[in-house]
Amino acid sequence: METVSDILATKGREVFSVGPDVTLYEALEAMSDRNIGAILVVDESGEIRGILSERDFVRKIIIKGRSGEATKVREIMTTKVLYVSPDTSISDCMNLMTEKRVRHLPVIVGGKAVGVISIGDVVKAVLKKQESLISEQAFQIGQLERYISGSP
Repeated sequence: METVSDILATKGREVFSVGPDVTLYEALEAMSDRNIGAILVVDESGEIRGILSERDFVRKIIIKGRSGEATKVREIMTTKVLYVSPDTSISDCMNLMTEKRVRHLPVIVGGKAVGVISIGDVVKAVLKKQESLISEQAFQIGQLERYISGSP
């Protein structure tokens, strides 16, 4: 069974964060520089206080006509942060993300973030597993065909 650890082994464990008092513009700039769709919001002690996603920006700033330059991250971040551990199965992650309609999950060990996975990471892991199974089936079918036809 594949787990979050498998995703992090491929993707890496780098965690990007901003403080709750930076402006939304600064947070979006940090996200853009790193080509990420969400960023953790942590306080001075490193505790996770929220997560800011592109979806938060669109729904709470653009649609409501607020200014990203004047708004602090703490004003629009999602404060109820769902998370997983490295041993969480890929299937459980997909179910959680689908059920709760979230696209990013921090990976937490001992109260600290050791990575963040996205729905894209989860889908990629599922597709990789399917490709592996299909390849294995094709090999077995080839072996059976050779056996049936009497070919070496």
